[in-house]
Amino acid sequence: MDHFQYRNGILHAEDVPLPAIAAAVASPVYVYSRATLERHARVFQDALKPAGDVEVAFAVKANPNLAVLRVLANAGMGADVVSGGELRRALAAGVGRDRIVFSGVGKTDAELALGLEENIGQFNIESEEEGIELSAIAASKGATAYCTLRVNPDVDAGTHAKISTGKAENKFGVPIDRAPAIYARLAALPGLRLRGVAVHIGSMIADLAPMAAAIMRMGELVGALRGNGHVVTHVDLGGGLGVRYRPDDAPPTPTDYGAMVARATKGWGVRLMFEPGRVIVGNAGVLLTKVIRVKPGATHPFVVVDAAMNDLARPALYDAYHHFEPVIETNTTFTANIVGPVCESGDTFAMARDCGVVGAGDLAVFRTAGAYGATMASTYNSRDLVPEVLVDGSRHAVVADRIPAATVMGAERVPDWLG
Repeated sequence: MDHFQYRNGILHAEDVPLPAIAAAVASPVYVYSRATLERHARVFQDALKPAGDVEVAFAVKANPNLAVLRVLANAGMGADVVSGGELRRALAAGVGRDRIVFSGVGKTDAELALGLEENIGQFNIESEEEGIELSAIAASKGATAYCTLRVNPDVDAGTHAKISTGKAENKFGVPIDRAPAIYARLAALPGLRLRGVAVHIGSMIADLAPMAAAIMRMGELVGALRGNGHVVTHVDLGGGLGVRYRPDDAPPTPTDYGAMVARATKGWGVRLMFEPGRVIVGNAGVLLTKVIRVKPGATHPFVVVDAAMNDLARPALYDAYHHFEPVIETNTTFTANIVGPVCESGDTFAMARDCGVVGAGDLAVFRTAGAYGATMASTYNSRDLVPEVLVDGSRHAVVADRIPAATVMGAERVPDWLG
């Protein structure tokens, strides 16, 4: 459930009509619902209660906006970060240091040092080489790095190839068959407190079977590690649960997921850690846009909107679906191609899409845009960087300014020797 609903024929974010936001901020603009964020956080956390000792860290990469992170921190969520910049964002948003988990396959020495200096809760080590580097840095500082070893279970999540992370050919983690030996070597290093293992097989997972298979393999690994004399107290099961993008999508619910996890991990005797992202923020945001014009096409008309692939990259990157609908409710539909103004054929949101009729000047939204939306935006074609708005009941606030292309250009320099 989300809080974007029609009232008297006008699409609202909670109690705010979207035309009011367009009038105040202009378009395109991302709009988030605080009530939806809080509800999704609560539902996910409640769904995992049957699994016992649980820690939930929001995957910051899905939506790193400071206001969004503050809402989720206040709702009891930690933060899963994959860069020094995300770590600093989590701290700035009020996430407790001990609730920050540092993942990512390419942590630099400077980022590892930053995590140690901030005394974060956990590093998810992605390779033996990274563990050796972290050990040396920690030992030089007289610090202790609490860690898990990320394992690649060679499980196909059945998702898009570009968001799959758990197959043998993916870059993440260490091969599961080599994990016991690597774990033993890292556990003996100074400065490291290796306390468990981590896994994450992909994003936008629509079937619980691959997740269950990965968890089963992790359970076998935990047993093997304990059999080798290691103490295992933490297992990070990652995230990746899918959400509804199409009106008829029916992804697994958090309740389904929580029940599966409780069954699969029964008797492990560990703290289970989770890194949800999309499932928390995806349906908590929309991209509000305005129709520039409708032009004839060879088969269907082109609806040209002022949002573009630089504002919402997922359709261009993954052929991803985002539901498109008018802000003013209509019972009349047509079949159209929804495109943006960027000078790329890839700047296409939908082809031959059945949708409500819109015309020049009309407002519309791309639904389920709260995850991997603004965070992936750019200024391609020298376009402004898209702003973000948070709605709370009947009030709203700009939580990320529109950054004009001229401001970006102002950071550039022409050297004197070019004349």
